Amino acid sequence: MNSAHKGKKFLVIFVLLLAVGLSGTYFYFAETELPGIQVSPDKGFVGQESTLTLSLTDKKSGLSKVRVEAVRQGTSRTLLFRDFGQGVHEWRSQIKPGEKGLEDGEFVLRIVARDRSWKNLFKGTRAVREIQYVMDTRVPKINLETFRHNLNQGGAGLVSFRTSEPVQKAGVTIGDYFFPAYKGSDDRYLCLFAFPYNLDPGQDEPLVQVVDRAGNAKQSGFNYHVNTREFDQTVINIPDRFLQTKMSHFQDLYPTVTDKLKLFLKVNQDLREANRKRLREIGLETSSKPLWSGRFLRQKGARKSGFASRRTYLYQGKEIDRQTHLGVDIASLARAGVLAANSGRVVFSDWLGIYGQAVIIDHGLGLQTLYAHLSERRAGKGDLVEKGEIIGRTGATGLAGGDHLHFAVLVSGLPVNPIEWWDQNWVENNIAGKISQLKK
Repeated sequence: MNSAHKGKKFLVIFVLLLAVGLSGTYFYFAETELPGIQVSPDKGFVGQESTLTLSLTDKKSGLSKVRVEAVRQGTSRTLLFRDFGQGVHEWRSQIKPGEKGLEDGEFVLRIVARDRSWKNLFKGTRAVREIQYVMDTRVPKINLETFRHNLNQGGAGLVSFRTSEPVQKAGVTIGDYFFPAYKGSDDRYLCLFAFPYNLDPGQDEPLVQVVDRAGNAKQSGFNYHVNTREFDQTVINIPDRFLQTKMSHFQDLYPTVTDKLKLFLKVNQDLREANRKRLREIGLETSSKPLWSGRFLRQKGARKSGFASRRTYLYQGKEIDRQTHLGVDIASLARAGVLAANSGRVVFSDWLGIYGQAVIIDHGLGLQTLYAHLSERRAGKGDLVEKGEIIGRTGATGLAGGDHLHFAVLVSGLPVNPIEWWDQNWVENNIAGKISQLKK
């Protein structure tokens, strides 16, 4: 074989190897994995204030371009375009459709993303995702159906209303408090709400608030009058004996706090706040219709402490703390039978911090009653109870200084004055009468 022939053979082999190498290199970099596209929320309604969060990922070659369009009836409008530089493997952005001038109605959000792979003759791998939304910028209307609201500071009220369209949130807001409304079979919303004991009747205003499926919000005032109330002030002395006998029950919650007085303050402040937050959570576990009827029963016995009483705590003659007592303490005989104030379903039956052994009964529409410091619980979670049924016995569990019942009426977890609910005329004029009138 002459040298010329050998040279040609070598050249052919070289070209073949080069082709194989280039082909391998191309297919190595021409990945088939599509860029990842995530959108949140990925369905439903969007409104004037709605925000869509777009997330793109490409772990290998990196992102190249993205285009986001709103498509409706064959026409499209570009909402976002981005040409990425080298080395971008993750990217996130927010889109506000309401700021893009889209008209109300259905549209498809179309996202097209490319990566930097050599696929498709170096154009990259192309991923497409299409999501259907409904643009809705119309603010819902509120049609009130109750017009007299005579409230007491620390007391409750009821408002009824309808909305012009389906909503995802409805209720009464006042200050930082929100009281959910519950929709009946007739598309009417009923909302039990409170004028909180710690708000100013001259400044804080209750408002009906609704938010539709697209996030459009509407508030409406209503006619009301609030009677101001003066609440009791009491002084409670904390003796060493109380600290020695009671604080051992809370030591496991705060194992690093060994001083009994400091432990008491921890319980009286931090645990009290945590327990009241828990009451708000339990308050959402309620029936959407009333389960009670008539006035609520009052436990027999002497009242030892009233609702919203401002308590000043003294130790060895010095003030150590101030708290507000949000219930009524009633005492008679030790281990007296505790009656269900009205019919309902037990939603809590367990230990509850400062309240000790406790039972909570749901009466519907966010209305609940709390029975605390019990020595015995006879009703378990899920039980249906009738008005007057014995659900436990009084005791001194929790932070109680002696045998008694701590009774509280709660509206969406916020304590209100129980005296109102013991009064048949008040219940009829302010709550039950309104509900029955709406059914006619």
